[in-house]
Amino acid sequence: MTTTNSSFFSTEVLISIILIVLGIAAIAAPAVSTIFTETWIAVILTSAGVSKLIYAFQTRARAGFLWKVLLSVLYIATGVMLFVYPLTGVLTLTLLLGSFLLAEGIFELILAFRLRPQQNWTWVLVDAIVTLVLGAIVWFQWPFNAPWLIGTLVGASVLLTGISRLMLSWNERSSFS
Repeated sequence: MTTTNSSFFSTEVLISIILIVLGIAAIAAPAVSTIFTETWIAVILTSAGVSKLIYAFQTRARAGFLWKVLLSVLYIATGVMLFVYPLTGVLTLTLLLGSFLLAEGIFELILAFRLRPQQNWTWVLVDAIVTLVLGAIVWFQWPFNAPWLIGTLVGASVLLTGISRLMLSWNERSSFS
């Protein structure tokens, strides 16, 4: 039983280290990781569009066939456009990210003031302010930040995931000792 746990933790540590290395690589080469991320989104959209199109034809006898086909064409067309024009896709995705952060910040701000009677509501307020600032940074630096922003953020996320998983595996390892 101990051998299984130790090989499990070794695999867990190895995966954590791989994530840390990939995160550092993404941050070190943000333009490459930005294009990789944009291309991955193109693959997802195109694959989802093909799946939706197959589903539309399998269920063509049911209501909404035309809308299912149109929706699948939208997915496929968007995915193909991201493949054909990757730099335009990066610009668009960066602008969408900034817009998302601004909208999220506004909703969080409204939520914070609705939660004001509750204890610790200021944490939601701080979250709202930070999110608004991040959204504004993305917007006001666009399009100059587009080549590196998405890759850097994805890299930071992967790096932090690797670190957190490594810490969890060390935590679990010390509880079995």
